[in-house]
Amino acid sequence: MSIKSAVVLFSGGLDSTTVLAWALREGYACYALSFDYGQRHRQELDCAREIAAAFGVVRHAVVEFDLKQFGGSALTDEIEVPKSKSAEGIGTDIPVTYVPARNTIFLSFALAWAETLQITEIFIGVNAMDYSGYPDCRPAFIHAFEQMANLATKAGVQEFKPFRIQAPLMHLGKAEIIRLGTSLGVDYGQTMSCYDPIADGRPCGQCDACWLRAKGFSEAGVVDPLASSESVITRR
Repeated sequence: MSIKSAVVLFSGGLDSTTVLAWALREGYACYALSFDYGQRHRQELDCAREIAAAFGVVRHAVVEFDLKQFGGSALTDEIEVPKSKSAEGIGTDIPVTYVPARNTIFLSFALAWAETLQITEIFIGVNAMDYSGYPDCRPAFIHAFEQMANLATKAGVQEFKPFRIQAPLMHLGKAEIIRLGTSLGVDYGQTMSCYDPIADGRPCGQCDACWLRAKGFSEAGVVDPLASSESVITRR
């Protein structure tokens, strides 16, 4: 494929939407890849479809598989999503919202699609706020997966077309990501961050993801389009 192209892991959340906007700004023809893996917060897939269409990606693929068969996470099992945790408690331990090997699985699908498309660039939205708690968001993991990708593929071994895993948000906090996305024209009102949305689809306002999002918008000096007195609470 002669044009500049990339596969972008795309959940429909704040971070991955910012990465998609960044890749498009950098001139990539983007193939967005989302997953219906049995997650609790499936509203994000509707967001992903709407955003991908609005951004005009080349193709948006949604891969289906069921990690509920394994469980082991508050997002894929009958485990309560933590609510109203203090700021100090976020990132000190690996949380129950960690899905075992999720980014390894996601990147493996992205690698397979990229090799099929003869694309060498893969984008993922991991960042500093995540790798403080999630082991599969760390810089060391991204580097190791990139090395593995170039050992485990025909493109990397025989065709000498090395894969590159790009994580442009890796060293940014939420406020910095929001400022970047705002400068790129991202409508964060279309995104979903919540781990446990309420019945009508609004964010719960109490899980770690909601708290970190609210804190990020506050520190960025930007109003979150999703924020309301009913859906977002303030915690100390």
